[in-house]
Amino acid sequence: MDNHGLLTRIKARRFWIPVASLLLVCALLLLPACQPGVLPFPTAQEDTLNLWDTGPITLDPAVSSEMTSHSYVMQIFSGLVRLDDAMEVVPDIAESWQESQDGKTYTFHLRKDVKFQDGAEVRAADFKYSWERACNPATGSLMAADYLGDIAGARDMLSGKAESISGIRAIDDYTLEVTIDAPRAYFLYKLTYPTAFLVDKVNVESGEDWFHRPNGTGPFRLKEWTAGSALILERNELYYGRVAKLKYVTFHLLSGMPMALYEKGEIDVVPVSIAYIDQVQDEASPFYRQLEVTPSLSMDYIGFNTSKPPFDDVNVRRAFCHAVDKEKIVALTLGGMVQAAYGILPPGMPGYNEDLAGLDYDVGKAEEFIAASKYGDASHLPPITITVSGEGGYIPDYLGAIIQNWRENLGVEVSVRQLQRENFLYSLKQEKDEMFMLGWVADYPDPHNFLDNLFYTGAENNIFEYSNPELDDLLDRASVEQDNSTRLSMYREAEQLVVDEAPCLPLCFGQNYILVKPYVKDYRLNPLGIPDLSRVYLDRDSS
Repeated sequence: MDNHGLLTRIKARRFWIPVASLLLVCALLLLPACQPGVLPFPTAQEDTLNLWDTGPITLDPAVSSEMTSHSYVMQIFSGLVRLDDAMEVVPDIAESWQESQDGKTYTFHLRKDVKFQDGAEVRAADFKYSWERACNPATGSLMAADYLGDIAGARDMLSGKAESISGIRAIDDYTLEVTIDAPRAYFLYKLTYPTAFLVDKVNVESGEDWFHRPNGTGPFRLKEWTAGSALILERNELYYGRVAKLKYVTFHLLSGMPMALYEKGEIDVVPVSIAYIDQVQDEASPFYRQLEVTPSLSMDYIGFNTSKPPFDDVNVRRAFCHAVDKEKIVALTLGGMVQAAYGILPPGMPGYNEDLAGLDYDVGKAEEFIAASKYGDASHLPPITITVSGEGGYIPDYLGAIIQNWRENLGVEVSVRQLQRENFLYSLKQEKDEMFMLGWVADYPDPHNFLDNLFYTGAENNIFEYSNPELDDLLDRASVEQDNSTRLSMYREAEQLVVDEAPCLPLCFGQNYILVKPYVKDYRLNPLGIPDLSRVYLDRDSS
């Protein structure tokens, strides 16, 4: 996807399109009809943070399923709970809760000072409405099964067998009771995801384009949204929490090359691509003190279509993994901005296993696995195509290097097929070839978010079409294990099983590289890649 550098990832269904692209090219992934516009607002307002972006696809929390939209949704809307700086679940609209002795029922006590942005008071019944709307098949949420499916009765509603969710009960205006199907240590984490956020029934039922005038409960309200030009967030003075310090946040949508705009002072924050990494890391550079590098709970990978020859043969999958020198590729084509990955769980994720036995670069083993496959020799393999996002026939350097490894080490030619960028993340499951390129970023810091969602048989996000009853059983047991040490040990075992079976070739674990102007204070990306804009303020005297 990239001809110059590493960029922020565009996340969809927790997937993102993988590393290395010019930010302008990355932008065109999602908004093909938008043309670059001019900066429509002055950039020196004392109470305005200026950012560059592509703009959201949707502002509907139930439908939002990619990172670009999430970045806006999480400023405008909110939920029962949220993640703090340490990635722990803390109260939000719910000021407290109790968990039943059997771990299956949660009783949430709502704050009494929460209002929608139009002044209407929030009640427990609003959560029941919001979650049942998300699980209504007519809503078309891709995420409701993953994030609300543990609630008793939710899957009946998702499948059209019920018109309500039996496990949700508004006991009174400020008490919400939620019963899940089994005790699950990660359940509260799931409620921090936008699918579980609160929406206003009157607002939603005002028309199909309701989210162009959303009535949320978050720290910002939508002031203006002109696709391809600008989106402005305004401070929500009715916010129940710490009121935002900024009056406005202006996103200049597709308004030119981001780094050039940053250098001219027209935007205040910019991701760093590989084209600029040497410059910004030079201590003599004016950008050196503006660089912020933060961890990202993410993994980029090449997926194998395990339902289709030749990758229905585990030995072929293993051979393709052993044939790639990812350490060299990361160093030479990605500037060392990422870490070569041999497992599934990134550093910093609970359960991360430093001792995991990955399928490392070993041409001899690659040849042995091809020989042990049902094909016996690479010359007998059927034609192989890898599906990637893009257009115009451009192949990024890192993908070219991987294909060259397969050619030199296995004698295999791999073709590249591009899917139109704006549809890639939503049509890949149906349109993938023998291989595909994707990435994954955590939505909460628990191995369940990687291993179950990607590799469990029949999971919505199991694009590999991989199925292993032994793995499913292990994941089922881990999901309800109450002893955390035992549970993490089970996930490590599951990860090793996945690596050995090789439904994918892990490529790298990511980091976030951004430049932030000296006068911008408290702008930080969390490990999920989302900033909390409500805490940001400007101090131009300090610059």
